[in-house]
Amino acid sequence: MHSFFRLLSVLPIGLLHFLGAVMGWVTFALSPTYRRRFVGNAKQAGYSFRQVRAAVGHAGRMVFEMPRIWLGSSLPHCTIVNGECVERVFAQGKGLVFLTPHIGCFELSVHAAAQRWAAQHGDITVLYRPARQAWLAKILETARNRPGVQAVPTTLAGVRQMIKTLRKGSAVGLLPDQVPPQGLGMWSPFFGREAYTMTLAARLALQTGATIITARCERKSWGRGFVLYFEELATPLSPTLEDAVHDINVAMEQTIRQCPAQYLWGYGRYKQPRVDPQMSPAAEKEQA
Repeated sequence: MHSFFRLLSVLPIGLLHFLGAVMGWVTFALSPTYRRRFVGNAKQAGYSFRQVRAAVGHAGRMVFEMPRIWLGSSLPHCTIVNGECVERVFAQGKGLVFLTPHIGCFELSVHAAAQRWAAQHGDITVLYRPARQAWLAKILETARNRPGVQAVPTTLAGVRQMIKTLRKGSAVGLLPDQVPPQGLGMWSPFFGREAYTMTLAARLALQTGATIITARCERKSWGRGFVLYFEELATPLSPTLEDAVHDINVAMEQTIRQCPAQYLWGYGRYKQPRVDPQMSPAAEKEQA
């Protein structure tokens, strides 16, 4: 499997996207559970299947482009739009929290941002959960640590590193629509339905005074590269944790609505949280 990943990492993005789109539709056709979740999540957000059917292929593209992002000798071409808002935050000497939902090539978002700003403002710190499969864990040990990116584990030590990063005026990156382990989130509306939502993103911003910037990295057609969009929150983050978590969910909804055809509607956003012994409720309290 490691050799297969290496092979994919040298193929052109256009070919990877073609293969991925085929795989996306095959998976959709063969998995009733995935198909029901995809259609149900899209309907919850107000979309018919016809409106978001392109997301079926984009889910497969996301899988096939990952080896290229992780192991490729260079990053695919990515145009940055509205990078000025990022530069304003750095110019103020404040920490920055990049937030992106499971949309487009979210793996490329942090690497493209690091390529642009890490040399001047320090590495971007991201959390990762070690893979259960030994072959994948070996790849991920180094894959996400490209120049300018520091990956830390989903432990209390990793969270402390993120706080330290923000306090020195550098940046961190998170996927706030990822369902956290039991005890590390709270129930908050997401497209009108209660979803277990991480509190970490809100806690980091409230505790350090860091600024939140949303990001979405859209794929261009025919393997022509990517476009990375940055935006500031429409309104300041609320001072209370519960309201701040809701503010972030609203921001993620708005980001998704800007490109619903590239969101992972098949992700189990409304699932029950699992128990993670590495990040207990006691660790969550210590974060604060």
